[in-house]
Amino acid sequence: MFVQQRNRNMLEAAFNTLALIYHVTVNNLRKGQRNAVVGLMMTVVQAVAMILGFYLVYFIIGVRYSPIRGNFIVYIMTGIFMFMAFSQAIGAVSGSGGASNQMMKHGPMNTAVTISAAALASLYKQTFSALVVLTAYNYIVEPIQIENPLACYAMLLLSWFCGCCIGMIFLSIRPWWPQGAQVLTMFFQRVNMVFSGKMFVANNLSTAMLHAFSWNPLFHIIDQTRGYAFINYSPRNSSLEYPIYVTLALLMIGLMAEFVTRRAVSLSWSAGR
Repeated sequence: MFVQQRNRNMLEAAFNTLALIYHVTVNNLRKGQRNAVVGLMMTVVQAVAMILGFYLVYFIIGVRYSPIRGNFIVYIMTGIFMFMAFSQAIGAVSGSGGASNQMMKHGPMNTAVTISAAALASLYKQTFSALVVLTAYNYIVEPIQIENPLACYAMLLLSWFCGCCIGMIFLSIRPWWPQGAQVLTMFFQRVNMVFSGKMFVANNLSTAMLHAFSWNPLFHIIDQTRGYAFINYSPRNSSLEYPIYVTLALLMIGLMAEFVTRRAVSLSWSAGR
């Protein structure tokens, strides 16, 4: 137990790293609840609560039919699932623990493992939640039809990955300004409740309103998702290339910021607190 393990080749090093990411991912899935199944079901309940909440909001304001010809619940789900994948990824990665985390004292651990594990745990929960909600609605309430389900899931992956890149930037800020980074993370998540555009159809927005939402990559992702979900909708005021390029730019910024923070961070920063 006191012998330090050394990897003999690149294949063994890659396998050990993947195994470590897997175990940390499982730990992230189980640490919120004593029972892993209960933790997954809570994610499903959260998604159902948001769907019902937005359905009631639409019902109260008098909108009872989808702005797009098709199932009204599918219209709501395309916005909710993308938003939840985006927001939960930001929260998971930004709170995964940076270079000053206590787990970093153990030899095999590093920030790449903790970030990857937090991101994969978030993706697993959101994928499970979407599949359970869609299956239950299809068999219990009414059959639903999604024109291109694989493309819709690709959009969910894109929203998740974009959220991970933004979360990495907030994670790199946290050692320098812990409370401020937490406030900024929560503020950005709350802002996206409105500016994600999940309550609107981009084709129906005026030019002034479009400028207020088009800066957000999640707005483009949600609108493109509805284009894949509904056969009668062709998004004209959103772009698929924009969120991809923004995500790649955010990834580069996040990697550089995390590298600089990891090189400069010190465990003695918080010694006097």
